[in-house]
Order: sequence, then structure tokens, then C-alpha cells
Amino acid sequence: MFLLLRSMIPGMLRHFPQLNVAHGHRTRDYVIAAFTFFSVVVCLTLEANASLERQYILGGIAFVSLIVMLLGENRETRLQVFVAVAFATWGEHFASIYMGGYTYRFENVPAYVPPGHGMVYLTAIALARSGLFQRHGRRIAAFVIVVCGAWSAWGISGYPEQADALGALMFAIFLGFLFLGRSPMVYLAAFFITTWLEIIGTAVGAWKWAAIDPVLGLSQANPPSGVTFWYCIVDSVAMGGAALVLMGLRYASEWVTSGGSSPARAGRWSVLLGLREHAREDIQSQIRLTSRAISTSLKNPDLVVEPIDKT
Repeated sequence: MFLLLRSMIPGMLRHFPQLNVAHGHRTRDYVIAAFTFFSVVVCLTLEANASLERQYILGGIAFVSLIVMLLGENRETRLQVFVAVAFATWGEHFASIYMGGYTYRFENVPAYVPPGHGMVYLTAIALARSGLFQRHGRRIAAFVIVVCGAWSAWGISGYPEQADALGALMFAIFLGFLFLGRSPMVYLAAFFITTWLEIIGTAVGAWKWAAIDPVLGLSQANPPSGVTFWYCIVDSVAMGGAALVLMGLRYASEWVTSGGSSPARAGRWSVLLGLREHAREDIQSQIRLTSRAISTSLKNPDLVVEPIDKT
């Protein structure tokens, strides 16, 4: 068993940063993280006894803050954040408004929540690429596993007044994402910021988790220990969605600017259709031959097109 586990470790850590590689620190990454951690405290403290009007004001400030934070990011990261905001906003309405898994003070989705998801996700990205996480990724992973594992174990130990079976299940799924997913540093960074905002948000009464999960019927604490699992899903959707959006924009731009068909475009569409390499080459070569034949015929002044006898 020990030898089996030892042989599995390299595969489980294949997406972790490489050891003995120098990683530089970027001030921007730490500024983004510090600003988001600070904003969580200020926003949720002000929201504790806020009216709906103040929620809208906080939402406007959060949207402006997110836009400013994204100014220094590349196009791929911006699209990932936009997709994450859209998906998380849909998830909020489904999980809170429709299912009742947790409830905000006014039984709504506060205006600051959608941009807040964008800030949280961008913070996870910034910390994940930072020199701190790149240099000490394995140590941070060990720390998160121990802390979150102990938290989950406590929730199902029978000692707390409110059991947390769902939190333990989500922690187990989180471990799967951590060792098999493509963005383990993002998941680890998300643990810190989501734990921070969940503890503060539930403490001030900004929202409250239901004692029993409405989907699985399992007990859950306020907040659940493995709540970071949700951001693993957000990241997966954001990465996949951003890639599809970029691909669609690229094809649309090429179609508008050049129009028609070309060997390169045919090759790309064959990839989307799942054709094998030789099939893609055949399509491209046929297009080239057809184009040359048409071009040659148009340049031939002696070419006579005979009418078709339909009799």
C-alpha cells in the first residue's frame, strides 16, 4: 500500500509548481490580495445593519474596484473573471434564492455579491501566481489540508452543536480538485480568502447557512468547512468558458475581416469537429487545389465554357 501511494504522488503533484525553481515576487499580486481581504472586512461590517440602498452603494463601489483591479490583467484573465462573475451570480440565485441553502439578510442577492465574486476569484489567481505560493506551494497545501481537515473532522465528531456532514463531503471533493485539478494553487489561495469572508460574513449576520442542505439532506455548519470546493467549480467553469469565448471571438473576427473559407480556417473547424490529422490535411490540400484550379481557369483567355444541352 505504501509503495502504491508513493508511486501515485508524482501524478498527484504534476500541476504543482516545480521544486528548486526561482520565482519572482510581483507587488501587484500582493496588493490585489491585501485590498480584497481589507475590502471584505469593511464591506461586511458596513453591511451588517445596512439598508438596501447601502447595499446598492456597496455594490457600485465593488464594481468600480473590480474594474480598476482588472486594468492591469491580460485578456485571458479578464475573461476568466467575467465568466466567473456570471456563473457565480447564477449560482447565488440558484443556491440561495431558489434552493435556500443559505439566506442573506433581505432574502436577496446583495448588489455587492456579484462583483465580490470577481474580486475573490481574481485574488485567488493573483495569490496562486505569486512568488509566495509558487515557492512554497507544497507547504501551503500541507497547511490547508491539516487545517481544513481538522475543521471538517470536528464538524462530524459529534461535539459541535451543529453538525457539518456536508462540509466534510465538500472537503473530500476539494482534495480531489487539489490533487487532480489543473489549478491547485488557485484552489489553495481560494481557501484563505473564502474562509476569511465566510467567517466574517456569518459572524456579522450578513448571511446564514441552513442547518440542513436542501439538496442532499446533510447537516451543514454556518459556514460549512469545505465551502472552498465551490470555487474549484467556479475556476473550472471560468477557464473553460473563457477559452470558448476567446475561440468564438477569434473565429468571428476572422470571418468578418476575411470572409469565405481558407485552408487555415478549414483546419480549425476540422479540429472542432474532431477530425484526425490526416483528414484535416486532406481538407486543406483539397481547398488549395480547388483554389489554384479556379485561379488558373480565370486567367486562361482561351477557356470557353460550353453551354449544357438539356435536350
